[in-house]
Amino acid sequence: MQRFNKNNVIWLGLIILGFFAIKGAVAAGLINNFHQITLVTVLINIIFAVGLNLVIGVAGQFSLGHAGFIALGAYTTAVMTKESSDMGTFFLSMAVGMILAVVVALIVGLPTLRLRGDYLAIATLGVGEIIRVVINNMRDITNGPAGISGIPKVTNWELVYVLMVLSTVLIMNYVNSSQGRATYSILQDSIAAEAMGVNVTKYKVIPFVMGAATAAMGGSLLASYLGIVTPSDFSFTRSIDILIIVVFGGIGSFTGSFIAAITLGILNLVLMPYGQLRMIIYAIALILIMIFRPGGLLGMTEFRVSNFTKKKQASKEVG
Repeated sequence: MQRFNKNNVIWLGLIILGFFAIKGAVAAGLINNFHQITLVTVLINIIFAVGLNLVIGVAGQFSLGHAGFIALGAYTTAVMTKESSDMGTFFLSMAVGMILAVVVALIVGLPTLRLRGDYLAIATLGVGEIIRVVINNMRDITNGPAGISGIPKVTNWELVYVLMVLSTVLIMNYVNSSQGRATYSILQDSIAAEAMGVNVTKYKVIPFVMGAATAAMGGSLLASYLGIVTPSDFSFTRSIDILIIVVFGGIGSFTGSFIAAITLGILNLVLMPYGQLRMIIYAIALILIMIFRPGGLLGMTEFRVSNFTKKKQASKEVG
């Protein structure tokens, strides 16, 4: 228990250190208003990637419908906060968007998660496109293809940072719980897991629902930060963008999702002066990394504070 508490204190210290390091960089002008756009985008992408990594890397469900759940959160916030700019309405809209995403994920997940591999990918892709098309055609509410503009901008990087930390802690607590280990067992061998009494459907649906909820939360933050949403923002390519982060960092490695989101965000910022050429350079860089690191930057390796504390304790005992 003492080691557990010590590790938690170290993680808390790292989180606080990261927050004030960014805050200091902003105050010193090292991160200007333009750079803050990239910062917020990276933090929101981390929320998306960690949620999707739970679905793919832990539950073993290849989902391509993440953009649909992002759209639900974004449009819920856009509609509910259009006439109100207070934080209470914003958080209420975020909660409603997450609940809506959970309900849709349950309706979709129960029948589709019985599928595997390519069939599941196609089914979830279809769901994401259905959500986008429905939003596109609800003109009285969503303003159709033109989208919704003038959304109150109440989101800042501090709020996104805090919610990114909270969502990651929630998911990591699930991964390291008995329910998470049951989900891992399905990833290894679903038939053996079911034979041992694991409710396969239940532990496939839970990560899918959690991923949908965090996607909706990130969508709410995105809408409130940009001040505008359109259906084209949540097409199939949005799901692919998040999938690239997960694969780039390493499927099953949440540390990898963090590093990949940060690396790709910085790479995109550095290549921005090259215009359309940057997309070619960006693609070549991804291809090269996938060739030389097919398992992603970290594979399934996870950064754990406990590893360092154990090594330190072992060196003291040897000494």
